Order: sequence, then structure tokens, then C-alpha cells
Amino acid sequence: MGYEYSGDAHGELVESYRADEPPFPTDTSRNYPRRDSLRDEPPLLKQLLFPQCWNATELLDDPDETRARLTELGICIHKGITAYSGHDADDLTATVDRTLDQLPAIRRHLKKDVEAAYKGDPAAKSYCEIIRSYPGFHAILTHRVAHILYEEDRFKYARELAEYSKVETGIDIHPGAEICEYFFVDHGTGVVIGETATVGDWVRIYQNVTLGALHFEEEEGENHMLAKDYKRHPDIGDHVVIGAGSNVLGPVEIGDHVSIGANSWVTDDVPDNTSVFISDHPDQERKSNR
Repeated sequence: MGYEYSGDAHGELVESYRADEPPFPTDTSRNYPRRDSLRDEPPLLKQLLFPQCWNATELLDDPDETRARLTELGICIHKGITAYSGHDADDLTATVDRTLDQLPAIRRHLKKDVEAAYKGDPAAKSYCEIIRSYPGFHAILTHRVAHILYEEDRFKYARELAEYSKVETGIDIHPGAEICEYFFVDHGTGVVIGETATVGDWVRIYQNVTLGALHFEEEEGENHMLAKDYKRHPDIGDHVVIGAGSNVLGPVEIGDHVSIGANSWVTDDVPDNTSVFISDHPDQERKSNR
């Protein structure tokens, strides 16, 4: 039996499309260049979440067409989770339905992420530029869907989507990480966010930042086996900026309104309203090459 979406998200999505106002794209006459993908899920997600930017304007006023596109995505997800599951394929339909049902809420989150990127990057010229071109936005778009699948205990397929996103963007976000609203990764190459990390509202991260583990515990009685399912990664508060090349390691708490300067190494809690920076940079010497 094939998958067919039977929920109500198609109607909600079309209402959401109709409610869009500038600076979100509203011009339906544009035909953007193709950006092909090696998987079916990313282009379907982009079309369903921002049809104006991905040549899918037929969705804007047609709930039936939107439902058909949801079914296409649902077939991909159904196939993906079935491959990793011992359950009968029919038993997994409810998981796919619950995932697709959350796309309208994900779209609301992503519009806030676009706003955060526009406000947080002096180089940003338009919302459409962010939606189509910013690797940080592409990474969080995939992550918000992968995280739902992770919470549905579909860990392997969620990780597969996350790994594909890393290949496309250079940003490695584990699907278990909990990321709140208005999230922005600028440039993004080399960013790593671990499984048990949490990230608050209005957090801005620059390239080559790691929210990672400081050390690993070994499983008792198991030779060379590292322990699993324990807190290893940091909790980042609201309104935090983490500069390029910084490492925040271990289950530490970073408070609200914290600024962590470039190349910092943070392994202890940081209280609210604090700036962390390297006070003594190495002296720089210069000599002529002539």
C-alpha cells in the first residue's frame, strides 16, 4: 500500500502562503535558476515551505496541489523510515502524518529564522537571497524537520537527512539538538552542534564554531565502548553571539545576552550579560620578503 497524506497541513500551508507580506517574497512571476539535489526531500521541503522562491507558485492558491506535494514528500519520508524499521510499512504512516502536520509550524519558525538572518547580517540584501542562498538557512530548514523525526524515534533516517544537509552546507547539526527561534548561522562552514546541545532565541553563530563535548565517559564493563544517552553538550541562552573559531565544550550553561569573542575556548559556565574574549593575542611580527 502506498502512502497518501490525509491530514490538514495543505490547507494551513496555503493560508500561510496567502498571508505572506513583504519583505517576504510575494512576486509570483519570477522563474529562478535550478538548484538540483541528489535527494528528493530537500527540493520538496523548499517548495512546500517557500514556494515563491522555488518555482512552485502553483501551490499558492491550490490546496489540492499542495496536498499532492505533501504526499510526494511523505512517500520519501515513509520510504526512509521504513528502510530503518522493523515495523510493517503501514504502521509507520502515522509517524509520517505527524511529521507533515508540523510543516505549517516549521514554516512559522523558519520565517523568524529568515528575519534573524536579515537583521544579523549587514551583507543581506533581501529575504529571498537568504532563503535561496544562505547555507545557514538551508541547514536550519532541514534540521527543523530532522529534529521532529528524531523526536519520533526515527533516529537513523533523521541522521541521514542531517548528514546530507552537512554535505550541502558544511554545517553539521545533529538532529537531536534543540534550537529555538530566530536562529542564524553566518557563513557557517565548519559549524558543529552536538546531539544534546540546546540553543535559545536570537542566537547568532559564525563559521568554525563547535558546540561540542569536552570529554567522553566510557560504558562500564564494556571494552572501548563510550557511554551514550547522557548530557555532553552546552546549553546556550537567549541573545547570544558566538564568534568565529570559538569552541564551547561540555555540559556548560551560557547565560542570556552573552558575547563570546572569536577563537575563544569556553569550558565553564558563563553568567548572563557577560562578554568572553581572548585578552592577550600573540604578538604579530612582520618582515620584508625582498
